[in-house]
Amino acid sequence: MMSHPQSLQTLITEPLCFYGSGSMAEAILRGLVNRAVVVPAHVTMLNRGNKERLDYLVQRYGVAVAGEESTRTAALQQAKVIVLAMKPVDAAHALRQLGPTLTEDQLIVSVIAGLEVGTIQHLLGRKQPVARTMPNTSSSIGLGATGLVFSEEVSLEQRQLVHHLFEAVGTVTEIEESQMETLTGISGSGPAYIYYVMESMIRAGIEGGLSAEQARELTIQTVIGASHMVQQTGEEPAALRAKVTSPNGSTAAAIKVFEDAHMQDTIVRGVERCAERSREMGAALKEDNS
Repeated sequence: MMSHPQSLQTLITEPLCFYGSGSMAEAILRGLVNRAVVVPAHVTMLNRGNKERLDYLVQRYGVAVAGEESTRTAALQQAKVIVLAMKPVDAAHALRQLGPTLTEDQLIVSVIAGLEVGTIQHLLGRKQPVARTMPNTSSSIGLGATGLVFSEEVSLEQRQLVHHLFEAVGTVTEIEESQMETLTGISGSGPAYIYYVMESMIRAGIEGGLSAEQARELTIQTVIGASHMVQQTGEEPAALRAKVTSPNGSTAAAIKVFEDAHMQDTIVRGVERCAERSREMGAALKEDNS
């Protein structure tokens, strides 16, 4: 099922800990803080000792941080929700250390691509409540798209908490775990595909004589407008495309170039390869730690 952000979000006061402080962790944090969904002082960001990064997060968002081992352990033990946001290569060691310190009511929320619920629980050494998620970086401006999978140990209250967290930064789709890699290929990595198309449009504009600023602004507004047309009219993209593609017209000429290059098939293959790579990373983690 898919849900949309509520006009009034429930303020989450439970202690949250982000285990990892990279770009995805910051994207989610920025959305939560900007929407006043969390109390910044109740959010702790930790990493393996990058003090400069932690100092930036304190100054930018007013959160608590934990850079030393003793403070990291305390922050993890006190958190009601622990968001796993470290690199996949660091996950196994971190989860093995984390498992023995947990209590049964602590919720694990993973944003690590390819890391299955069963693998997380195996590495923790216990059947901990786990929510596997796949957000995207548009969460930082409240326009993210997040897929959710829950382990059977997650309570109704914990499910609602996870929904509140991610509905605050965009839309939420609850899916079966077998669908997570496909979702990763569509929405998890999807913003990068759109940026790639935008790069090409801007380049074409500049090569056609527009200034860089003109090409950029025209491209941005075009993408915004097209997205809103699909959302607000409820029409399929193919139907909207047909409406602006007159036979033998200039738009049709451009579409013909794309079709001759099999662009649609190429995009589908790219999405499929993204999903496949996510599965490969997950399989490698599982094999390395079985």
